[in-house]
Amino acid sequence: MPKPDADVPDPKRLVLRATFDEDAERYHRARPSYPSNLIDHIVSSVSSGRPDPADGTRVLEIGCGTGQATRLLAPRVGSVLAVDLGVALAEVARRELAMFDNVNVVVGDAEKLDPAAGPFDAIVAFTMFHWLDAATRSARLRELLTPDGSLVVVSTHHVEGGTSPFFAEVQECYESWDPSTVKGQRLPEPEHIIEDTSEFERSGFSSVSVKRFDQIVSTTTAEYLDVLQTYSGHIDLPSEQRVGLLGCIGNLIDGSYGGRVEKAYHYLVTIARR
Repeated sequence: MPKPDADVPDPKRLVLRATFDEDAERYHRARPSYPSNLIDHIVSSVSSGRPDPADGTRVLEIGCGTGQATRLLAPRVGSVLAVDLGVALAEVARRELAMFDNVNVVVGDAEKLDPAAGPFDAIVAFTMFHWLDAATRSARLRELLTPDGSLVVVSTHHVEGGTSPFFAEVQECYESWDPSTVKGQRLPEPEHIIEDTSEFERSGFSSVSVKRFDQIVSTTTAEYLDVLQTYSGHIDLPSEQRVGLLGCIGNLIDGSYGGRVEKAYHYLVTIARR
C-alpha cells in the first residue's frame, strides 16, 4: 500500500524528491486538494490578528507542486512566493495560478533560498517537509521568518477508513510486486498517527501547536491508479513491477468494488511560531 510520509535519508531523498517532476500534468490532475477547514485554520493562524489577512501577509510556500494548495491560499493572503524544485511542476503552477497577481512561482531549492528573500510572515509546506534535510530544515526556515512569523507544516497520512476491505486486500498486490513491502502491513487508525514536535522546539521556536483534519476522497479505478503514479515509491519501482502492481490493483477495484473506492486521508497541521 502507499508508503507513509517519513524522513528519507540521503542520497535516496535527493533522488526520490525529483521524481514528481516526471509527469507534472498527471500530478496536477490526480493529487487531491486539501479540506477547506484546514486552509481556514492556517489562514487564521498566520494572519497575526490582522482584520484582513490579505492586507500584507507575506507567505513563502515551499514545494508548491502545481499549485493545488497555493490557489486556496492566494485569495486570502497578501502575497505568495511559491518555490518548487521541478521545472515542469512550476510551469503548470504558473499556468494554473495566472489569475493571481499576488503569486510568484519560481524554480529553486528551498534549502538554499537566499535569506534576502525574506522575511516572511509565514512559511508553509504542504506534504513535502519530509523531503528536506531533517538536520537543518527547521532552523534554516526559522531564520526566514519575521519575529512573530510561523512555520506551517502539513503532513498527509494514509489511514484506515473509506473502503476498508479494499485496503486490506490490496496488500497482496504490494507483497507480490513490491519487494520492499512490509508483510502483513495494515493502514493505521488516525489516532495512532503521532506528530513529534521536538524538532521545532530544539530549533528555537517559541510555541508549537498541532491540529488534525480528515478527508474521504472517492475515486474511480483510473483516478486511483493515476494518484498512485504520483507517489515516489511507485514511480521508483522498475517498470515491470510497477505495471504488474497497477494491473493487480486495477483488477481488484474493477472486479470486487465496482470500479470505485473511497480513500481516507489524515492531515496533521503543525504550526511553529518563531
